[in-house]
Amino acid sequence: MAWIVQWEVETGSTNADLVAAARLGAAAGTVLVADHQTAGRGRLGRRWEAPAGSSLLASLLFHAASADRLHRYTQAVALAAVEACQRVAGIEASLKWPNDLLVGDRKVAGVLAETAPLSSGALAVVVGIGLNVCWRTPLPPDLALTMTALNIEAGHDVDRAEVLRAMLDALDILDWSQLHDRYRGALATLGRTVRVERIGEVIEGAAVDVKDDGTLVVRTQSGDREITTGDVVHLR
Repeated sequence: MAWIVQWEVETGSTNADLVAAARLGAAAGTVLVADHQTAGRGRLGRRWEAPAGSSLLASLLFHAASADRLHRYTQAVALAAVEACQRVAGIEASLKWPNDLLVGDRKVAGVLAETAPLSSGALAVVVGIGLNVCWRTPLPPDLALTMTALNIEAGHDVDRAEVLRAMLDALDILDWSQLHDRYRGALATLGRTVRVERIGEVIEGAAVDVKDDGTLVVRTQSGDREITTGDVVHLR
């Protein structure tokens, strides 16, 4: 894909900006990056905040012919980020279902997708990633046990632009026919005892499989449950 990278000093949300640009005709392959976001969002509408320049805050625009299998775009970006962590920083990252990046059991990145209909009948798929790359200030005390950054793990500074280039290069050579197998292989959730927190319900069991449509299969005492949405906590 021909990537068109636009880098901003500050914006509210790269995802929101790129969705708006897509509606105005932005080309597939447009990538919007910001040094700082004032209204960044994570899963379930949570705020995502990071010091300016500490994280790779990027959104990538894809065009999809239909609403089928949109999860593949988030999986692809997450896998490309895993590869970029290895190439640039020598850090082995894994995935927590559905698309968080972990180093060990600490979160280093999150991936969030949004869609918008286009006048052509296609769908704009905007996949945003917030990847902690080079935190020069201490991690917040309430998050230090659950999150990390590439420079903390590598013991030296890591360049955000280099990580972005490596991620886009990985997407360029991605074999989409092998996406599910690669995603499944990178998913640290499988084989773990997990707690899935959903509105009005908590499910505990063993994560035993992920289906081709991205559904997580959790084996509970009362049988297998198929999870399409929810927050997963790795218990052991």
